[in-house]
Amino acid sequence: MAGKQGKPQRPKAAQPRGFRDYLGAEVTQRRAMLERITAVYEAYGFDPLETSAVETVEALGKFLPDVDRPNAGVFAWQDEDAAWLALRYDLTAPLARVYAQYRNDLPSPYRRYAVGPVWRNEKPGPGRFRQFYQCDADTVGTPTVAADAEICAMLSDVLEAVGIARGDYMVRLNNRKVLNGVMEVVGLWSPDDPDAQAQARGIVLRAIDKLDRLGIDGVRALLGAGRKDASGDFTEGAGLSADAADVVIAFMEARRDNAGATVAALRDLVRGSTIGAEGVDELEQIGALMAAQGYGADRFVLDPSVVRGLGYYTGPVYEAELTFEVRDAKGRAQQFGSVAGGGRYDDLVKRFTGQQVPATGVSVGVDRLLAALVARGAGQSTPPGPVVVTVMDRARMADYQAMVAELRTAGIRAEVYLGNPKNFGNQLKYADARSSPVAVIEGSDEQARGVVQIKDLALGARLAANITTNDEWKAQPAQMEIPRDELVAQVRAMIARAD
Repeated sequence: MAGKQGKPQRPKAAQPRGFRDYLGAEVTQRRAMLERITAVYEAYGFDPLETSAVETVEALGKFLPDVDRPNAGVFAWQDEDAAWLALRYDLTAPLARVYAQYRNDLPSPYRRYAVGPVWRNEKPGPGRFRQFYQCDADTVGTPTVAADAEICAMLSDVLEAVGIARGDYMVRLNNRKVLNGVMEVVGLWSPDDPDAQAQARGIVLRAIDKLDRLGIDGVRALLGAGRKDASGDFTEGAGLSADAADVVIAFMEARRDNAGATVAALRDLVRGSTIGAEGVDELEQIGALMAAQGYGADRFVLDPSVVRGLGYYTGPVYEAELTFEVRDAKGRAQQFGSVAGGGRYDDLVKRFTGQQVPATGVSVGVDRLLAALVARGAGQSTPPGPVVVTVMDRARMADYQAMVAELRTAGIRAEVYLGNPKNFGNQLKYADARSSPVAVIEGSDEQARGVVQIKDLALGARLAANITTNDEWKAQPAQMEIPRDELVAQVRAMIARAD
C-alpha cells in the first residue's frame, strides 16, 4: 500500500475488530483450566476428537441465530474448485459430519470431547468476540434422556472442578419440545408442516433468548410489531397478537418454587399439544434422574426461559449460569451470567445420512469461564517463570548453557539470558519481567572458586507480607553462594520455599 507521495505505508499493528490476542499468563491459565475440564470429561468416559477448523458450508448448515450477517453468520469463501468453505462456528456441526463419515468404525453410542477455537461472523461488542474457544462433550447415538441428565450432572461437576463453588452456579434446563408446544398453541407450529413459519418462530426464539438483556417489555415488543433500540435501529417482530404474546410470556415465567410446580405450570400451557406434553414428560424424567444421582435444587433447576440460540436443538436444552455478582466497566453490580450450554440435536446427523441419529451435548465457553474465575479470584495464579542464568562473560556461554541443561534435566524451567549482557541490572529486570523465581550468577571469580550465586527474586514481596523480625529476615537471605555441584538442589529448595 502506498501513501500520498508514493511511499509504502507500514501496516497497522492491530488485530481485526472482534478478535483478540492471548499472552503468556492467559494461555497458561486457560490450559490449566482446560486440563481440569477434560479430566472430568474423561472420568465420564468421553474420548478426545480433533477436527479441521475448516468445513464445507454445506456440512456446517445454517443454524446460527444472527441471520442478518453475511453468509448467515459464518466466515466463508469459495475455493478454487467452486466449493464454498467456512470456518467452523461451533464444535457440534463438525461432530455430526465426523459421525456420519466414520459411523461404521465408531462405537455406538459415540462419546467424544473436543477443545478448540470457533469463529462467528457476528457484530462484535464488549466481551463479544468473533473468535473464541469452546470445550465440548457429546453423546451420539442414544435417544434416552438419561444422556441429557448425565450431561447436566457432568456440567455441574465441571464447574466445581475448576473452582466455582456450589451456590455460585446453577444448571438450568428446558426443552425445545415444550417451546414447540407453546408455538403450536399460538399458531406458529404444526406437526403437519413443522418447517412452516420458521422465520416467525426464529424471531420468537431470539426474543426469549434476550430476556436477560431486554427484560419482559423488550421481549414483548419483539414478539409483537418489533423493537427500536437506543441507537434507533429497528428489529422486526414476530407479529404475534397480544393474547398470543401473553402465552409466550407466561411460558417464560412458568418457573415455580420447585420442579413439580414448574412441570404442572408447563403442562397447563401446552394443553392440547402432543409434542409439548412429550417435552414436559422428558423434563420430569430428567429431574428424577438428576435427583437420583444426588443433584438437587442447589445445583439444578427447571427454567422455561432457557431456549438456546442455535437452530438445531430438538429437545432438552441447558445452560450453566454463574449466580455471583461482578462489577461492569462503570462499577455497577451485575450477575456474571451463562458460561456453558447445550442440548439435544436429534436431526443434525440426519442431514448426512437420511436417518435420525439421536445426540446430545454441552459446550463450555472457555474464555467466559476463565474470566469468571479471575473475577471470582478462583483462577489459577500467574505461574512462575523460568530460572534465569545470567551472563557475566560472553566467552563462557557454553558454561551457562550447561547450567540450564542441568536444571531442565531436573525438571526445572530455565533459560540463559540472551539479550545484551553489558548492563547486569537489565538482566535482573528481564528476570523480574519473566516472573522468574531465581537468578543464577557466576562470574570469573565464582568459577575459579567452584561456586555460583543464586538470587531469590520473589523474596522481597514474600518477606514484606509474612516476616516481621530481623531474625526472620536474616534466616531467609535473598542471595546466597553455593557450591557449583549443588546448583540443582539449591535452586529447587529456593523455589520450594517460595511456594
